[in-house]
Amino acid sequence: MTVIGMVIGLIIMLITLGSVNYYIALRLYQGINYIFPQINAKVYIGIFIFITLTMILGFARSLLQLPMAIKNIMGLISSYWMGILVYTLLSFIIADLALVIGSMTKLIPNPMPKSIRFYSGLIVVLLTIGTVGYGIYSANKIKHVSYDISLREKTLSSELKIAMISDLHLGAVNSENRIENMVREINNLKPDLVCIAGDIFDNDYYAIQGPDEISDLLKSITSTNGVYASLGNHDAGETLKEMMDFLERSNIKLLNDQHVIVDESLVLVGRLDSSPIGGFGGMSRKDLAEIIDLADNKLPVVVIDHNPQNIDEYGSGVDLILAGHTHKGQIFPGSLFTRAIYAVDYGHYQKDSNSPHVVVTSGVGTWGMPMRVGTNCEIVSIKLH
Repeated sequence: MTVIGMVIGLIIMLITLGSVNYYIALRLYQGINYIFPQINAKVYIGIFIFITLTMILGFARSLLQLPMAIKNIMGLISSYWMGILVYTLLSFIIADLALVIGSMTKLIPNPMPKSIRFYSGLIVVLLTIGTVGYGIYSANKIKHVSYDISLREKTLSSELKIAMISDLHLGAVNSENRIENMVREINNLKPDLVCIAGDIFDNDYYAIQGPDEISDLLKSITSTNGVYASLGNHDAGETLKEMMDFLERSNIKLLNDQHVIVDESLVLVGRLDSSPIGGFGGMSRKDLAEIIDLADNKLPVVVIDHNPQNIDEYGSGVDLILAGHTHKGQIFPGSLFTRAIYAVDYGHYQKDSNSPHVVVTSGVGTWGMPMRVGTNCEIVSIKLH
């Protein structure tokens, strides 16, 4: 992306977020003014402008030269406010549409009484509190989902159980709080192989709370044939070396466009993400043919590729693709958008009998908003035979 393109994108984002926050502030002010008429509108709206700027800087905090404590506070405010903003905006839009319809049908008098603005705003606030509260609660629960996949022609010497996770987003708000429970749940599955399909980090290694403790927890994952991972788009940038060192300390074997033979019965390929944020320090994504010669391969092939948008790159020589990235939209109505963008944004998919199986997980963590509405943080179990 060119510098001009980035500047234009930033301006559009500022205008959009500023307008949305102004609209929410104005509607809340109209309701509050009904019972507190002495409140100064300029001061009130100014607070929302401040929150808007804090939110933007919070998501760009990894680019700022500020003390980590300040960055963490900014990240906390921006993450929670983004979720609040989404549901407050949606609720106010629905409420205002209802008020317009009510006015047009004469159910609501014209001019509209201030009391109606107040009660509609109160309903919006209560709906938002309920939805956001549920989203925070839901994001701290880990669900299990399982798939049973039969290979087409190649056979395994015995059934293989794969535990798959993705999108831990270490460094994001509340991300570290899930790790102990996640490790315990994985170990309870007694997997033969553990695969991590990218976005282990949230752009900045130094945003992780207690990295040594988290490394020790990840090191305690037990698997017959080890733990393997590929890099996602957020596992990149200036702290890439620190991220890779962390994975090595955690006994997680990173496959950067490389393959390994697991238990002499399966080929596991790990792909570099196709659009890393900040780059992979000179590493670039290769063609699959440069990684493995599928023509001479007699073993089943499993590929870890973070973004399911890449599944068209794979033909009949690949048996199973493991992906994440989408979060299944994370919060409703995000799932409507991911479903429209991706051939498969979640679950098991196979285009036809000659195509590889694809499993896309909604991820075990959250990005941005520490909330889940209509989706789950999950661990995937795959029986491969």
